[in-house]
Amino acid sequence: MKMKQMGFTLIELVIVIVILGLLAATALPRFINITQDARIASVNGVAGGLRGAISLAKAQVLVSGSGGGTITMDGVSVSVNASSFPTNAAGGIEAAMQGLEGYTVAHASPLSTFQPTNGGNASCQAEYNSNTGRVVVSSGGC
Repeated sequence: MKMKQMGFTLIELVIVIVILGLLAATALPRFINITQDARIASVNGVAGGLRGAISLAKAQVLVSGSGGGTITMDGVSVSVNASSFPTNAAGGIEAAMQGLEGYTVAHASPLSTFQPTNGGNASCQAEYNSNTGRVVVSSGGC
């Protein structure tokens, strides 16, 4: 009389465990880099937001005909310089951005730097120049 096999043999279970271990070892390094990729994407997103805020402020100055001073964007007062760019201050570019949770902002004339608070080093930032209206992204240390 023959008996039917029920379940898996020890060899089959060991082979499955080895295969799962190999898959995990090859996939793990890719998942570790996701944090860095997310931080780079976040800095690029802030840089895009900065460029949009600069364009909107410049357009608002052109529409209103004022050559500097203070403009109103979406009910918020934003200070702009003589070149129609938001100033590098809390009442300038930060007010134009309206919400920078998760970022540390530092102002040193004419530059404002936006660094993520959740990691990275000093070279992981978006930098705004209020004289030229340019935004430069440095994501080497993210």
